[in-house]
Amino acid sequence: MPRTLRHRLLTAVLHVYFRLSRSMTFGVRAAVLNARGEVFLVRHGYIPGWYLPGGGVEVGETMWDALEREVAEEGNIRITGQPTLHGIFFNRRISRRDHVALFVIRSFIVEGVRLPDREIAEAGFFPLDRLPEGTTPATRRRLAEIMTGTPAAADW
Repeated sequence: MPRTLRHRLLTAVLHVYFRLSRSMTFGVRAAVLNARGEVFLVRHGYIPGWYLPGGGVEVGETMWDALEREVAEEGNIRITGQPTLHGIFFNRRISRRDHVALFVIRSFIVEGVRLPDREIAEAGFFPLDRLPEGTTPATRRRLAEIMTGTPAAADW
C-alpha cells in the first residue's frame, strides 16, 4: 500500500477512535534548542515532513510526564531543567477537538543517537536558519515565534 494512502487510512482510523473515546485530544510538543542555535526535529515513517518531537498526553498522565516520555522516545533526550511553556494551541487542521501545548527545552542531555525505527525514520539537530526541506509550516511558525519573541498564535 503506498505511503500516502496508508497515512490517510491511519489518520482516518485514529480520528474515529479519538472521537469515540475522548471529548478532546491533548498533546505536547517540544522545541529542544541547543547552545549552537540548533533545534531537534523528527521525520516520522508514516507521515511526510519534519516536526518538533511530541505526542499525545495519555489518560492519567501529566503534561510534564508526556513531555519527558515523548522526547525520550523520539530523541533519546533527557530533560535536565525546567521547560518553558510557549503556548497552548488549537490544532483545527487535525480535528475540532485537538489541542497542543508547546514547551521550549534548553537544558537537556542527549543520551544516545536516535536510530530509525517504524515510528521515527530520521531525527537530528538542525540550524534554525537552515531547517530541512519539508519542515512543516506549523513547526516553522512556532520556531519563528520562539526566536523573535512574538506572542504565540491561538492556532497551531
